[in-house]
Amino acid sequence: MKDKNDLQKRIVQNWQLYLFILLPFIYLIMFKYVPMYGIQIAFKKFDPVKGIAGSPWVGFQNFTQFFTSYQFERVIKNTITLSFYSLIAGFPMPVLLALCLNALRSAKYRKVVQMITYIPHFIAVVVMVSILRQVFNPVIGLFGILYQFLTGSTAPDLFGSAKAFAHLYVWSGVWQGMGWGTIVYIAALSNVDQELHEAAEIDGASRFKRVIHVDFPAIVPTIVIMLILRSGNIMSVGFEKAYLMQNNLNLNASEVISTYVYKVGLGAGNANFSYGAAIGLFNSVVNLMMITLVNYISNKVGETSLW
Repeated sequence: MKDKNDLQKRIVQNWQLYLFILLPFIYLIMFKYVPMYGIQIAFKKFDPVKGIAGSPWVGFQNFTQFFTSYQFERVIKNTITLSFYSLIAGFPMPVLLALCLNALRSAKYRKVVQMITYIPHFIAVVVMVSILRQVFNPVIGLFGILYQFLTGSTAPDLFGSAKAFAHLYVWSGVWQGMGWGTIVYIAALSNVDQELHEAAEIDGASRFKRVIHVDFPAIVPTIVIMLILRSGNIMSVGFEKAYLMQNNLNLNASEVISTYVYKVGLGAGNANFSYGAAIGLFNSVVNLMMITLVNYISNKVGETSLW
């Protein structure tokens, strides 16, 4: 009874804070938890007329259909390839950029670099893909003009090449998100005790050695947490960009889970909501397993984890 009274007293005293989190809490419930009711259509043959409750139950039939589909191996392979490629190429970049920016002595120059590197993050995906198509156009694009100038022949169509798709997708994403990703690490670096730098400087450590032995160890826990969070999206390749860059020539490399779900679940003329929901549920379960596994390994190895 005493605990209940203490809780009520805290709520009354801090009602502004509870009111502040009320809207995000309602949003979380309405758009994250309530829709979970619809997960059951993955185990049914969904009929819009009968509704979710009235649709016949088919068990794991939709999952079996996906696992035995000729598309299964391709979409899984493409999704994992793009995810790990993006992780390996893109994850270290914000860390390195944050360390370099923090090491700059000129605050004015640091702010200019930050502003320039932040700007690509605010470019819409549609605009980004349009820019890529213009730049890498084999005839009138910058790539095509330079290629023809240097070699005397027409440049290859990179957007029509399955081998080039992953490189275009990943490195354009690295360029777009690298600056924005530094925000968390710069915030962590701002909490580094300056006395450590002063002590290292007295001992004769150069600026580079101070970055390696003072700054970097200070943000390792933040890096680990961000890596754990990133592992939870290892099977989630962004739909918009992959779909916009996709064409019949690069389909072997660009068909990922998100685009495949859209085509089979919402595609005009052959919409199969249950099949699409089953694939999406499979994708979510794999992501949950990945984040749990990486969190467990991180906790055992470095004692830094989300839970």
